[in-house]
Amino acid sequence: MKEIRVMAVCGFLGYGFPVESLEAGLAGRPHVIGVDSGSTDPGPYYLGSGSQLIKKPQMVRDLGLSLAAARKTGVPYVIGSAGTAGGDPHVDSVLEVLYEVAKRDGHRFKLAVIRSEIEKNSVKQAIRGGRIRSMGKLPTLTEEDVNQSVRIVGQMGVGPFIKAFEAGAEVIIAGRSCDTAIYASMAVMKGYDLGLAYHMGKIIECGAMCATPANGCDGIMATLRDDHFELEPLNPHRRLSPTSVAAHMMYEQPDPYVFYEPEGMVDLRDTEMEQVDDRHVRVRGTRFIPASTQTLKLEGARLCGYRTISVAGMTDPILIARLDEVEVIVKDTVAEMLHHDLSPGDYELRFIYYGRDGVLKGSSTGPETASKEIGVVIEVIAGDQSTSDSVLALARSSFLHCGFEGRKATAGNLAFPFSPSDFQGGPVYEFSVYHLMEMEDASVPFSVEFEQVG
Repeated sequence: MKEIRVMAVCGFLGYGFPVESLEAGLAGRPHVIGVDSGSTDPGPYYLGSGSQLIKKPQMVRDLGLSLAAARKTGVPYVIGSAGTAGGDPHVDSVLEVLYEVAKRDGHRFKLAVIRSEIEKNSVKQAIRGGRIRSMGKLPTLTEEDVNQSVRIVGQMGVGPFIKAFEAGAEVIIAGRSCDTAIYASMAVMKGYDLGLAYHMGKIIECGAMCATPANGCDGIMATLRDDHFELEPLNPHRRLSPTSVAAHMMYEQPDPYVFYEPEGMVDLRDTEMEQVDDRHVRVRGTRFIPASTQTLKLEGARLCGYRTISVAGMTDPILIARLDEVEVIVKDTVAEMLHHDLSPGDYELRFIYYGRDGVLKGSSTGPETASKEIGVVIEVIAGDQSTSDSVLALARSSFLHCGFEGRKATAGNLAFPFSPSDFQGGPVYEFSVYHLMEMEDASVPFSVEFEQVG
């Protein structure tokens, strides 16, 4: 029976993985090895700043081990969404580590580099042509949003990867990528069923998250055949079940029965999952429905200010009962002290109360279940770091010494676990572009460059 074996090293390059799992994967003789290296989960900061979530020593370890595994077996190795956000500086940072470990370990290979930054003019032309669609309830994209963006990336599908494979690439470093494309592209190139190939890629892109116990810091093997695929965790201590595999389709998905790729929709409504044994699950019946118009997801980030924070705690039950009142007093006091130089619109002052509603805003406990202690994060965002620091200092001291009805002590309202108490958070970014751009061929914006390493 014809089959293709696809190995996922882990859920995120740099999160780590057991060497034993990597060796078990090699023993399964994969045809391609892949790993995701990015996400929007950490927020817009990394796209805007050009920095990585993963620190270099982590990347050197994971990339060094996995690259050596791929070269040992002689199969292609694919890294997608390089460097967290997939922009040019992120791709360059991963390439730096790749060159370093290749030289250290004496590897030779044909490298394909696929960059994902999108020209702003092409996005503005799409706006003028009515080819930009909002996702969910997001506002309509404007040309000003595009101009304010530090950078914009497009989330590539399988096309650019296939082009790299067809040209004989042995290692692929790609910018922002659809998670599925990293793993499905070789199968699509070889003519396997699209629905099954995309579904397979969607499940294994998080490594062993579909296993029990779930863990993205571990690997998984998928074997795709004509009418089904099978999954097996690489760690012998993990198990699979139809429930654990099916549950993973609720991860980051608004609808567990369908998901979308640039090329079309993957329909899971007729999908069947079968327990082969406690380490294997077989999946069949997933269908692919081509899009009438392909779409490219765009992600952009803009600078919106500079952050300073202070962390403190409180145990006074009278203060805890009057937090909302104290917050208003503090905000009014800060505004009054700054009114000659700044208006409240020149900065954002926020209080996040952990132990009350820091995670679920608006879920304050009633008097009968009120917390005995609460932690507060005081946050200020302003147009420059100096202003942010100054406003935070005023807010922190005002809160510390704020008088309120029923107050009995004057020593201070807050306890600070750190000295100094104030921390510069640096530049703050927000997503300015999170939209779909309609295209005849969503692969067109991505060029593939080749070089010989070693």
